Amino acid sequence: MEAMARARYVRIAPRKVRVVMDLIRGKKLSEALSILKFTPKSASKVLEKVLLSAAANAQNNHDMDKDALYISKCYVDQGPTLKRFMPRAMGRAAGIHKKTSHITVILKEKEG
Repeated sequence: MEAMARARYVRIAPRKVRVVMDLIRGKKLSEALSILKFTPKSASKVLEKVLLSAAANAQNNHDMDKDALYISKCYVDQGPTLKRFMPRAMGRAAGIHKKTSHITVILKEKEG
């Protein structure tokens, strides 16, 4: 049995989320939460929220033991890019691409 949680259209670039996500992949739930708590990146707050949501889904919807959960899969996909303009010198405009992310976390229960 596995429990899943998703955060979609998060306003942070996927490559910034992947740096933090690589720290917690395959870890136990309690260990991953403590790593995220002390990681000084903005993506760690978002990942912590998704991880807690997945844990709540596992506990409430699938009757899984919270102490036996581990992160079996976690990945981030790129969402739609918001296109903005910034005024520059001599009446010109420069394009700015604000990237979004879709974060997915899948938890499983440790056997035995």
